[in-house]
Amino acid sequence: MSVLFFALKFFHYVVCVGLIIIVILQAGKGGIVSGRGIFVSGGGSDQIFNAPSGMAFINKVTIFMLCVFFCTSLLLARFSANINEDSVVRSISDVPVRVSAESANS
Repeated sequence: MSVLFFALKFFHYVVCVGLIIIVILQAGKGGIVSGRGIFVSGGGSDQIFNAPSGMAFINKVTIFMLCVFFCTSLLLARFSANINEDSVVRSISDVPVRVSAESANS
């Protein structure tokens, strides 16, 4: 179970990075790719990703990556309930709390 969990966690991280890159690339009007940001490109950069169907190819990839991200997030939340990992908070011994007389009166 733990090998599957860590493989899913690694895949989730890859999807996260991919989704960040896709969102940065799709910033059209006034975004990073349009020539005012880090990536200075020509005026036809938006034409590269346009699909003949009217919806841009990069928008379809973004929606797909978002669905994969959502599914992996749900699966990780489900599997993490079954993983028996020690918590840092649980490993701390019970520390007695001293209550002063002043704070007890108020």
